[in-house]
Amino acid sequence: MIWFRMFGLVVFVTLSFAGRFALAVGDAVNGEKVFNQCKVCHSIVEGKNGVGPSLFRVVGRKSGSVAGYKYSDAIAKANISWDEKNLDAYIKDPKAVVPGGKMPFAGLKKDQDREDVIAFLKAKAQ
Repeated sequence: MIWFRMFGLVVFVTLSFAGRFALAVGDAVNGEKVFNQCKVCHSIVEGKNGVGPSLFRVVGRKSGSVAGYKYSDAIAKANISWDEKNLDAYIKDPKAVVPGGKMPFAGLKKDQDREDVIAFLKAKAQ
């Protein structure tokens, strides 16, 4: 009987905290819509830079590494690996993550919008 109560307690605690530590899941379809704000400066086509660098395969890439794009000194020296966590922080507030960067975007404040854009960028890299 005690083992049954302990099992129930373990299940309850696990389920209670699971949502807090779950990995974020973005919606790539909605991310494409949100990405329209980014398209003014960025492309998702390999090698096609605009005002900003191409974001083709940006997830997992090092900051300042797109050939042919003239980065600000701040981003060129930032040495950031654009994993999901770093991209999320940067997309939320670019100036806080890379002070002195030249990206004039204020950021996406909604968590879901950022998760969706990252999901879209990952899907387009396939």
